[in-house]
Amino acid sequence: MTLSALSLDSPPKMREAGAVQFRAVEGLLASAPSISSLISAAERGDRTASETLFSALYSELHRLAKRELARRGVPVSLSATTLLHQAYIEMAEQEKASFPDQARFMGYAARVMRGLIIDHARNRGAQKRGGRFEITSMGSEVENVADVGELTQLSEALDELANSDAVLSEIVDLKFFCGFTFAEIAAMKGISERTVQRQWEKARIYLHRKISADLEV
Repeated sequence: MTLSALSLDSPPKMREAGAVQFRAVEGLLASAPSISSLISAAERGDRTASETLFSALYSELHRLAKRELARRGVPVSLSATTLLHQAYIEMAEQEKASFPDQARFMGYAARVMRGLIIDHARNRGAQKRGGRFEITSMGSEVENVADVGELTQLSEALDELANSDAVLSEIVDLKFFCGFTFAEIAAMKGISERTVQRQWEKARIYLHRKISADLEV
């Protein structure tokens, strides 16, 4: 029985059980760490917080995508940039002043979007009819990579790059997987567009060398 199924006309014992269940849910919500606190902990090097943050953002982005599908009632294509912006607006509204700025949020959310896009591409073949949604990264090159194995290989190379230069890895996530333009990324990070382009080229060279070396093994 769901909480919404309990009415004012329910027997006393049922209402009491419902009240206990409701307080339990409230307690869980109150004890759950906020996105803000998870980001702060992750930035201090807390690995558990990083993993929890990834899971929380993944669930939220997937929820928003499913909500759009239900709202429109037909197969739709969702821009990754639109989905990320919507997630930021809604989460910031929930946590108010404590929520991190957009640049910090997007740095984590873009990595999560990469995982969501790859998972969706992996499962897309199993969704033959109805009730499906497409996640696209408008303006990026990811739609041209049809092989999920190639996307997975790129993702693994990006994870390795993040260990040595997280900034370069983030630029690729924002540009390649999420479809942000150089100008949008520059504005988000408060740096020049030319700097973003240099970082993009540096990351591309690293990834090309890394993937080519892996293929030769």
